[in-house]
Amino acid sequence: MAERGPVQLTGVHTISALGRGTGAQLAGVLAGVPAFRPVSRFDTGARRVDAAATLPDAGALGNELAEAIDAACRDAALSTGQRRESALLLAVQGGPGVPALAAGLATRAGLGGPTRAYTTACVSASSAVADAAALIRRGDLDRAVVAAGYLVEPDQYALFDAGRALATDAAVRPFSAGRTGLLLGDGVAAVVLESAAVARRPVAALLGWARTGDAYHPCRPDPTGHGLARAVAAALRRAELPPEAVGYVNANATGTGHSDAAEAAALRAALGPAAAHTPVSSTKALHGHALEASGLLELVVTVLALRHGKLPVNAGWLGPDPQCPLDVIRDAPRPATTRYALSLNAAFGGANTALLVGAA
Repeated sequence: MAERGPVQLTGVHTISALGRGTGAQLAGVLAGVPAFRPVSRFDTGARRVDAAATLPDAGALGNELAEAIDAACRDAALSTGQRRESALLLAVQGGPGVPALAAGLATRAGLGGPTRAYTTACVSASSAVADAAALIRRGDLDRAVVAAGYLVEPDQYALFDAGRALATDAAVRPFSAGRTGLLLGDGVAAVVLESAAVARRPVAALLGWARTGDAYHPCRPDPTGHGLARAVAAALRRAELPPEAVGYVNANATGTGHSDAAEAAALRAALGPAAAHTPVSSTKALHGHALEASGLLELVVTVLALRHGKLPVNAGWLGPDPQCPLDVIRDAPRPATTRYALSLNAAFGGANTALLVGAA
């Protein structure tokens, strides 16, 4: 079956520790002030680290997801009938209640199409976006809502703390010398994806997407970055764009030693000489790592930055790391010089995703 034109992103909504709504996300990432603070949501007295990016007035995850889905549908101006024909692809932490959560959210929003759930850790949301785009472009769907959510909670916090993955200095420093780890953050987001034939209010075009798996190690990435490089190259091929066209990369970079170095290697391999002058930052340094929701939160932030024409800073920078020779955005936001950007994500077990967007 012949593929249809570019998939359009037509409705967006998100919350994080930076605030509620797209305006708060854009203002927060351009201000460049990290949202990390001592954790008050649960007791961290037995933990090594006491810091996360949490939204003080966050409600129950199900309610926050329902509000985000409804807001994204309103932003896309979907009618009741259009909602009834829309699929829901949901990315959340795994558990026996996930199917019921997905079905309940679809019912609350009036979404009558197929429902899928994604629980594949830090590539859950980006995998859902890639699948939705593939289904739309292939002609199986005209429209899909992708939603994702993670609110910082004690179990995952304890696991990351016990694994010594959390930053000991309460700061995330992607690609920087002196980085000590990641910090978790709240994130709930929803987007509406539509075929070019039915989209009425495009915000951005999803031009390329790809997923790869390198299975190098249960936790550590392949130090050559081969799997992520293949994902970037495949997304560029799908979009029919050369590496030089990419004007910004919102990197997966979590602020951990092995992961950031491997991602830098991946970008150099996939972009070639263009990597030396392609602006890069990781907005996780501002809003934290939202685990299953990170891919959608960061995609929305990337689109907002492109549309505004300014690229977010890489917060927490202390100095260059020879293993990460990239054009990292430091000190202040930079003007966007092209309309194309990549949003990258990776997860334990060697899972990698690349999403390539173009401003409308």
